Amino acid sequence: MAPSSAVTRARSDLGNHARWRPNDTDGLTERRRNLAAEKIADYIERTVAAAPPLSDEQVSRLTRLLRTS
Repeated sequence: MAPSSAVTRARSDLGNHARWRPNDTDGLTERRRNLAAEKIADYIERTVAAAPPLSDEQVSRLTRLLRTS
């Protein structure tokens, strides 16, 4: 499956920043973080769409996993 448009935009933003402002390490770190978040969100959306509905307890457990990082 192709990456979402949000992943594509984040990847492009990172690439452009790396090319035109390679010494801006804070900006590069932020863009790498944004790309990682978009990839994770894309994966979660695809996985949830393919899975049966989750119970409230399962949702709570998964939410706790995300909040501890």
